[in-house]
Amino acid sequence: MPDRLRKKKKARDLNILASQIVSEATEEEKPEVEPEPEKNPAAVELGRKGGLKGGKARAEKLSPERRREIAKKAAQARWKSPKE
Repeated sequence: MPDRLRKKKKARDLNILASQIVSEATEEEKPEVEPEPEKNPAAVELGRKGGLKGGKARAEKLSPERRREIAKKAAQARWKSPKE
């Protein structure tokens, strides 16, 4: 099957798509796209630990009255009629 009749995978990034269109129109080779660098596992673990205890630690520091105020405000925002 000729290359031009084969289905090509669609690019999701507009910059990559534009690059592919220019390459095909000028019959140039595709530029290499650098892969995203891998995340440092130690940094990921540290970030996760902080994220897991943040909300619970904040709730423990709040007084019952303040928690009630926050809950009321959240409920009002949730059930507020949409702007028309």
